[in-house]
Amino acid sequence: MSTIVKLPSGSWRTQVRRKGRYVSQSFARRRDAEEWALKMERRVDRGESVSKTRPDHINTVADLVDLHIADMLEVGKLVRRSKAYSLEKLRDDVGHLRIEQIDREAIIQFARDRRSEGAGPVTISMDISYLKTIMLHAAAVHGVHIPVEQVDLARAALSRLGLVGKGKERDRRPTQDELDRLIAYFESNSRQISPMHRIVKFAVATAMRQSEICSIEWPDVDERRRTVTVRDRKDPRNKLGNDQRVPLVDLTGYDAWALLLEQRAARPTKGRIFPYDGRSIGAAFRRACQQLGIEDLHFHDLRHEGTSRLFEAGLQIEQVALVTGHKDWKMLKRYTHLSPDSIVRMANDRKRG
Repeated sequence: MSTIVKLPSGSWRTQVRRKGRYVSQSFARRRDAEEWALKMERRVDRGESVSKTRPDHINTVADLVDLHIADMLEVGKLVRRSKAYSLEKLRDDVGHLRIEQIDREAIIQFARDRRSEGAGPVTISMDISYLKTIMLHAAAVHGVHIPVEQVDLARAALSRLGLVGKGKERDRRPTQDELDRLIAYFESNSRQISPMHRIVKFAVATAMRQSEICSIEWPDVDERRRTVTVRDRKDPRNKLGNDQRVPLVDLTGYDAWALLLEQRAARPTKGRIFPYDGRSIGAAFRRACQQLGIEDLHFHDLRHEGTSRLFEAGLQIEQVALVTGHKDWKMLKRYTHLSPDSIVRMANDRKRG
């Protein structure tokens, strides 16, 4: 039940005692006090929190997204690119849903819609995980009553339907013929703004990710040591400040240092070495593969190829990690798909040595 008392100051104090719960608040107008008391009673009946820290404006999924981002920024935590994209999709696709409408059916429909847009099981699984993250955040930090169990039920159903799941490790390696054709295609394409022929070679030479190639800068090049520092390199255990000095070597069939000098001669600059948008690089690579009839080859496979070639050159796993940036050496095992020819070549080299 609720009790509303007028205070000597002229304001109205409301006290709500219901099912062993107690909460109070003061208002300037009696009408506001009555409305608040009714709201608190309803929350208690639904089993929701009546904490004063619970924001009253949190009503929809979009509100949950905004609340989560705001809280992260408040404590100095940046929302990284993949998470930001998933949160934006949640806001766009199901942001209109009220919190009480977040049920198993709505989540399954969201996953079906994402699948129809071309999203794979891993991407959809990440979207669902971030949905649960923002729900748990609102419940734990702000006392918002959230039907989190509905996400778990939906995930179980989606797993059975094959709409969510773990990613399959790719072992696609481009042949030398495919690389030669791609490089020749880009060299002959006068309309191509970015030096894709050089970027493809550099990707294999350094085993760098697409985003890393487009972010390294000239001031971070050490000409004496022939290294370049990659800033904030991807690391699941350390999101920021993971700077790594990477050797620019000639062990993969392409000389990383020579390619860097070529780029400097072609486009001297004080900023980024390859000042292009990573998404544009990926799009150009996909178009080229389509034009040349090269199937199931992604730009990221060039990193795989470069890493495998480093092993084929005879480097040990800890040496390869210095180039690729892998913190967990176990992750490098999937890249050790050595070709039979490379093993024969290594054996002959040892005999001659």
